[in-house]
Parts: sequence; structure tokens; C-alpha cells
Amino acid sequence: MKEEMGIYLDEEGDFLEISIGKPAKCIATEVSRRIFIRKDEKTGEVKSIGILSFIKRSKELNDIEFTLPIKISMSA
Repeated sequence: MKEEMGIYLDEEGDFLEISIGKPAKCIATEVSRRIFIRKDEKTGEVKSIGILSFIKRSKELNDIEFTLPIKISMSA
């Protein structure tokens, strides 16, 4: 199975989202402080992970550097 992965960073809102596959109607659950997982309502499949305060957290970890947005094609 081949699915596209998308990575989006809202610098102003300090929010990172990593999504997998096509968008679907989802239910979000906070799994840790300011970290959310969105699951497809019908299949229960994880569709995305969102991290609030991502930039702030990365600076606390001695900076994480990469260029966004980026799309990755994955196959199983």
C-alpha cells in the first residue's frame, strides 16, 4: 500500500502536523500534553499527529532543523 505523508508547520501558531493518506473525517484525542492524534471516524486508522508549541519544544531540545513543507511517499 502506498500512502502520501504530509508535514505542515504553522510558524505563527507554533503547530506541527504530520498527516498520512487522504483527508478524512476524524476524531482528535490528546495523548500527551499538547500532542494530538487524529483517527478516521470509520476505520480508526491514525490519520495525523499534531504538536502544539513545536518550535518552542525544539529549541528546548537544542534546535531541530529541517525545511517545511515536505511531502514523503511511503509504501509498505
